[in-house]
Amino acid sequence: MKVSYNWLAQYVDVSGITPEELAEKLTRSGVEVDAVEHLNKGVTDVVVGYVTKKEKHPDADKLNVCQVDVGGEELLQIVCGAKNVEAGQKVPVAVVGAKLPGDFKIKKAKLRGVASNGMICSAKELGINDKLMPKEIQEGILVLPEDLEVGQPIQPILGLDDVVLELGLTPNRSDCLSMMGVAYEVAAILDRDVKLPEGNVPENGPSIEGKVEVNIEAPEHCHRYMARMISGIKLAPSPLWMQNRLMAAGVRPINNVVDITNYVMLETGQPLHAFDYAKVDNGHIVVRLAKSGETIVTLDDAERTLDEEMLLITDGTKAIGVAGVMGGANSEVTGATDTILLESAHFAGSSIRKTARKLGLRSEASLRFEKEVNPQAVEQALDRAAALIAELANGQVSQGKADQALSIPKEKQVDLHLSRLNGLLGTDLQLKDATTILERLKFTYVTEGETLKVTVPTRRQDITREVDVIEEVARLYGYDHIPTTMPYGDNTQGMLTREQMLRRTIRQVLNGAGLDEVSAYSFTHPDIAHDLATVYRETKPIPLAMPMSEERSVLRVNLLPHLLETAAYNNNRKERDLALFEIGKVFLSDEETLSKLPEEHLTLGGLLTGNWVGPHWQQKAEPVDFYLVKGILDVLLNRLGITGIEYRPAKDIKGMHPGRTAQVILQGKGAGYVGQVHPATQQKYDVDETYVFQLDADLLIELATMHQGMIPLPKYPAISRDIAVVVDRGISAGDLQKVIETSAGEWLESVRIFDVYVDDRLGENKKSVALSCTYRDPERTLTDEEVQAAHSKVVETLAAECGAELRG
Repeated sequence: MKVSYNWLAQYVDVSGITPEELAEKLTRSGVEVDAVEHLNKGVTDVVVGYVTKKEKHPDADKLNVCQVDVGGEELLQIVCGAKNVEAGQKVPVAVVGAKLPGDFKIKKAKLRGVASNGMICSAKELGINDKLMPKEIQEGILVLPEDLEVGQPIQPILGLDDVVLELGLTPNRSDCLSMMGVAYEVAAILDRDVKLPEGNVPENGPSIEGKVEVNIEAPEHCHRYMARMISGIKLAPSPLWMQNRLMAAGVRPINNVVDITNYVMLETGQPLHAFDYAKVDNGHIVVRLAKSGETIVTLDDAERTLDEEMLLITDGTKAIGVAGVMGGANSEVTGATDTILLESAHFAGSSIRKTARKLGLRSEASLRFEKEVNPQAVEQALDRAAALIAELANGQVSQGKADQALSIPKEKQVDLHLSRLNGLLGTDLQLKDATTILERLKFTYVTEGETLKVTVPTRRQDITREVDVIEEVARLYGYDHIPTTMPYGDNTQGMLTREQMLRRTIRQVLNGAGLDEVSAYSFTHPDIAHDLATVYRETKPIPLAMPMSEERSVLRVNLLPHLLETAAYNNNRKERDLALFEIGKVFLSDEETLSKLPEEHLTLGGLLTGNWVGPHWQQKAEPVDFYLVKGILDVLLNRLGITGIEYRPAKDIKGMHPGRTAQVILQGKGAGYVGQVHPATQQKYDVDETYVFQLDADLLIELATMHQGMIPLPKYPAISRDIAVVVDRGISAGDLQKVIETSAGEWLESVRIFDVYVDDRLGENKKSVALSCTYRDPERTLTDEEVQAAHSKVVETLAAECGAELRG
């Protein structure tokens, strides 16, 4: 919100306070001022001049020689190259010795041999933002109104003596989206009165009865709609003082009627709109929801396609405006307009917000409706605008108003307890201190002992509870005056929860193994959501009610598609050696239409591709393979203290290579999978050979023990026994390892598989697996006989349970 200092001074006395001082006070009270801009960028000695004569330059086709009266004894001869300069105009003239923005000094000069004693200025040359002006003014000199006195300084005429305060408002302070709201705030800070403009409407036109009818058919979206009919209007430029104030607020002046609606919106916060009455069928206004696929051409000449959630203003036969956002081109006020229908309404903020977002059309009006501006300003703004149109556009205001009010919000009642106030602020304020601040805020109250029953005006929609009133007292009392107090109560030492500690451990282990963490959107495209198997049950993606885009329109059920997209993105930028992981939530629901929140599961996903060790003059490159990824998982699971780990071959996991994928089993529970992405899936994502893992992180946290402490070095020697057995190819090496671990007895320290050999000479469908078993007793030295007895039992059990034969 841009606040003109001069305009603000019309409502509250700011004498004795500089704009910079006021900005400081506003910021300290909680309304941040982002910038203070002086509109005079260095203009001095520029006055109103009158062009008495214009002649062509004798030696230049594009130059004119003008005689200009600036109130002195003699006319000034000025050479001007502007196309729009004409005799009889009043223009801004920089006399000799004047300064313009950029420290540009005006001196006597000769242009093509003709003396020039000054400069006729354009808006841009005066430092005015000419982008807010009509194109013809942007390209030429600034032509001033004819009623100005020659020789007057130009600064007050063009508002160059003004200062603009740009407020950085938080969403709750919608009251400061109007000059009156800011005036109330400034008056409270300075403890001064607010002077509101009079809204006396000269109802000198015919009765509105039978000429305007209002019918609200969407009561949840429109709570009140008022209209006035004003006839006999004459469109013309608005007065210069109004144009200056609009431009200071960043609004482009158009004509007196449109400018008045914008001016009153900025003044009161209540948006207004003027329809050409002749283009409204029988003066009938119907406020309804649009039909699916219905279209309207708005004032920006764009055709908008609507849906059944968008609120429309219609005349019963056609749409004439998108409620609260923008009017329709078919009811626009033009130079031929004689009678207007002036609208003022209270629309539901949520409805306007949805419409503006769906149409991609944000306006000053929609901004205010979205934030629920003062609902009781509807009539006040309508009357203020009608009075100004009568004054500045020669309008005749009809007698009476069309009004349908379904609900008018009332002022809220909030109890303020003095003990609660001082308890929260740590102050020792007396009742008189609190009531004085409430009076400055223009809040009425009734005293009941130590309790104040406060009536909050509707302009302050942000105040609904006692703590909100306490905040107001704190702001006006001054945050700097609130004493510093030590906290009291029981102190609790801060620490990580078990889950936080384990998640941090997972990150540390994977980072230490060389993987980089990524964080992707929780939203994805429905076409890729199920490209790879989830570690949970298969469910349908959950669609978002208001997605950012089609690419982010459903909640993810799986981490791997986004990791593959990340790999493809990096591959396209010549980064092909990648090791990535993500810890994030996936979302599951069996419902087509959600009636309850979806399940959320913490999941761990990882991706490795390219070379694990790059090429070097001493060694060859080592590409990523299945066993590398499995080894990283082994390190992680071991660090978490999880036992009972199994890897089982898996041939039917969606999106994964059937011969290079394993299911991860932890203590008999399926925890996820690890393996190579199927070549078809790799081709879809345009990545090279890629290995991934995806685990149920909730299960990891559940099973983790983190029991590892210091393990003392062994005092007694170990004895190793190697064994090579021939078994059917369908028996996995892990099955053999598990049999050994259960049959070898308490002295078995470790089992390591060090060779797998496959050859038809071993027998049809046979393979050889070599394992190394290590035996140790931590209390004494084992004998060969004891180890041999334990090892013989292992051989017997392998033969009995796996059909294993010792390899000769």
